[in-house]
Amino acid sequence: MEDLSTKTIDEEKMVSDAFQHLVDTYLSSRHRKKVELITKAFNFAKQAHKGVRRLSGEPYIMHPIAVAQIVCGEIGLGSTSICAALLHDVVEDTDYTVEDISNIFGPKIAQIVDGLTKISGGIFGDKASAQAESFKKLLLTMSDDIRVILIKISDRLHNMRTLGSQPPNKQYKIAGETLYIYAPLANRLGLNKIKEELEDLSFRYEHPEEYQQIIEKLAQTREHRESLFEEFTQPIREALDKMGLTYTVKARIKTPYSIWCKMQNKHIEFEEVYDILAVRIIFEPQKPEDEISDCFRIYVCASQIYKPHPERLRDWLTHPKANGYQALHVTLMSRTGQWIEVQIRSTRMDEMAEQGFAAHWKYKEGTKTTADSEDELEKWLHTIKEILDDPQPNALDFLDAIKLNLYASEIFVVTPKGEFKTMPADCTALDFAFSIHTFLGSHCIGAKVNHKLVPLSHKLQSGDQVEILTSKTQRVQKEWINFATTAKAKNKIQAILRREEREQQKQGEEMLNEFFEKADIEPTSMNVDKLCDLHHIKYREELYQAIGCRTVVLGEEDLDVLHDKPANKTNSSWTHFIPFLKKKQAAPKDNGKTEAPKPEAIDRKKPVILNEESLPKYIIADCCRPIPGDDVLGYLDGDGHVYIHKRQCPVAAKLKTSDGNHILAATWDVHKTLYFPATIKISGIDNVGVLHDITGILSGQLNINIRKLAITTQDGIFDGEIQLGVHDVEDVKTICNKLKNLQGVEEVTRID
Repeated sequence: MEDLSTKTIDEEKMVSDAFQHLVDTYLSSRHRKKVELITKAFNFAKQAHKGVRRLSGEPYIMHPIAVAQIVCGEIGLGSTSICAALLHDVVEDTDYTVEDISNIFGPKIAQIVDGLTKISGGIFGDKASAQAESFKKLLLTMSDDIRVILIKISDRLHNMRTLGSQPPNKQYKIAGETLYIYAPLANRLGLNKIKEELEDLSFRYEHPEEYQQIIEKLAQTREHRESLFEEFTQPIREALDKMGLTYTVKARIKTPYSIWCKMQNKHIEFEEVYDILAVRIIFEPQKPEDEISDCFRIYVCASQIYKPHPERLRDWLTHPKANGYQALHVTLMSRTGQWIEVQIRSTRMDEMAEQGFAAHWKYKEGTKTTADSEDELEKWLHTIKEILDDPQPNALDFLDAIKLNLYASEIFVVTPKGEFKTMPADCTALDFAFSIHTFLGSHCIGAKVNHKLVPLSHKLQSGDQVEILTSKTQRVQKEWINFATTAKAKNKIQAILRREEREQQKQGEEMLNEFFEKADIEPTSMNVDKLCDLHHIKYREELYQAIGCRTVVLGEEDLDVLHDKPANKTNSSWTHFIPFLKKKQAAPKDNGKTEAPKPEAIDRKKPVILNEESLPKYIIADCCRPIPGDDVLGYLDGDGHVYIHKRQCPVAAKLKTSDGNHILAATWDVHKTLYFPATIKISGIDNVGVLHDITGILSGQLNINIRKLAITTQDGIFDGEIQLGVHDVEDVKTICNKLKNLQGVEEVTRID
C-alpha cells in the first residue's frame, strides 16, 4: 500500500509540475493573462480523464498538458487554444458533450473542441472513403478556425514524441500518416521547426538504422563544422559590428531526414552531402521600415567578403512564400572551397519562419483581425474548398490532390499586364491557365511564354511572362491530366471529364433504349446485363458510356445474345474492354488454376518473419521489389494476401496513410540461400574495354549471375543498366563498391 501511495504522490507531483511549466510558459508570453480560465480547463480535464492511462503507463492527463505546452510554447497561441488543447479529448473519451463544454467554457472553446472531436483518432479510420471524409472535415474546420489544425498538429507532434510505446505496425501507420499529411500541413502553415521534427521522428521509426548512422556521423563531424562555422562567420561578424547592427549569427544544421532524402535522391553517401551547414543571420532592424533594405545591406556586406554564387540568390523579401516565409538566401564560397548558404532575416521574419501564421494570427472574441499573410492563407483555403466542392470518387486521388497543394516550392509568373502570380515549382502553362480561371483552362490551346509560342505541357520558370491562347472549340482532353501538376488543374480536368462521361452515359442509355424499342425487346436489367457480358464490361454505367462514345456499336450480334442465340464473338472483339490490372500470380495448383499465395493466419501485433520457408506465402511488391536488408513492411489486402513493400516505397506511403490498420511490421531472416532480382545503374567515361572490365568483375571476381545487360554511349559517356541475381543489400553494396573502383566509372547505384 505504501508503494502504491508513493507512486500516486509521485504522479500527482509530475502532473502538477507539468501544468505549472505550462502556466509559466504562458505567463512569459505576450498574451493577455487568463490563468484562471486555463486552470479551470486543466482541473476539468484532469477530473474527466481520472484513472485513465496511456500505453506508456503515465496518467492520460499528461497528454493534453503536453499538447497545450506545444500550442503555447512552440506555436505561440493564447488562452483559448490552450484551453481547447487541454480539453481536446474530453468529448471523445468521456461522457461530457460539446454542449457541456460550451456551458462551462463558452462557445468559442467549444467550437474548437468540436472541430477537434470530429477529426479525432488520427485522420483515418478503417476504410479509405471514411479516411478521405475525415480529412475533408479537417480541412473544412481550418476555414472556420485555423486554431483547430494548429492544435491537431500539436497533438500529432506529441504522439510522435511518444511513439515508442506503440507496436511496430502502429508506428509505421502513424509515421507514414505524419510524413504524408501532417508534415506538409505544418510546412504549408509556416511551422518549419515542427515540420522538421515531424519528419525526423517519422524517419527515426521507419528507418531506425539509417537514422542512427546519420546521427552518429553528424556527431563525428561536429567539431569540423563548428571550426568551419567560426572561421567563416568571423569576418562577417566584424563587418556587421562596424555597421552598428544588433544581430545573432547561428549555425543551421541540415536535419537527419533531409540529409537522408538527399542521399536517396542523388544516390550519394553522407560524406558527399556538402550543404549540411548553413549560416543564419538574424538582426533587429534600426527602423521597422528599413527591414528589407537592411537585409540587402547585410547581403552586400557579406558578398564583399566572400564571392556569391550567381544563380543561388533567393529573394523571399519582396515576394514572400505562400506560408508567409520571408528571408534573403545567398550562397557564398568559403575560403575552404565549399559553398555555404547564408540566410538573412529580421527577428520578425525569424519568428514567422518558426511559428508561421500563428506568429501574427491575432484574435478578437469571435472574429479574426487582419494579418500580413492572411490573404495568402485565404487563397490557399479557397483552393482547398474548390477541391472539396467536387469530391473525388477515389479517396487516394483526393489525398493526392490535397498533397499536391501542400509541399510545393514556389515560383513567380508574370501575366501580360505585369501582375505577379505565385505558382508551384514544375507547374505547366496548363496549370497557370486553370489558376486564373476554369474557362481559360478548359479552352486553352497553347501559350506564349516570354512572347514565344509553347505547348500546354511547357514547364514554367520563375520570372516567365505568360499569355494563354484560347479557342471556343477547344475541349478538355484526357491526356491533359498527365501534364497538369497542381491540385486545382487536376481537379478541374477530372471534374469536366466526369461531367462529359455522365453526359455520354445518358446519351448511351437513350441510344440503348431506342435499340431495344426498334427490336421490340424489353429494356430490363437482365437484358442490359447480357450485353455487359457480351462486351466484357463489368458495370451498366460503363456500357452506357461505351455506347454513348461509340466504343460499342450495337448490331446483329447484340440481338443474337438478347434472343439467347449463341454469339459469334470474333467479329466484335474490337469492342471488348481489355483488363489492365495485373493479376496476382503464383504456382498452378493441381487443378491447373493459379492462385496468389496467402498465409494461413496473421497476428497483426507481431512482425511478419520473412525466411526461406515463409517467403512463398507472401507477395513481393512489383512497385519497389524489396530484397533482404531493405527496411520493409507488410500490407494485408481485403482478400487476405500480404504484400511486402519497402518502407519508403511511394505506394506503401499511400497505404500507411489511407489504410494504416492493415499495415504489418515485417523483418527479414534469410541466410544467403535465395536469389533476388536487383537492377544497378552504371555510368562513366566510355573507354575501350570498359564493358569487358564490368563483366569481368561481376562474373569473374564476384561470380554474380547477370540476367540482363544494356549499355548505351553518347559523346564519350556511357550509361548502362544491369539486372542481377543477389542474396541481399550487402551483395549490392559490394558490387557497387567494386564497380566504382574501375577506371572511368563515375556512378553506380541501385535503382529498384
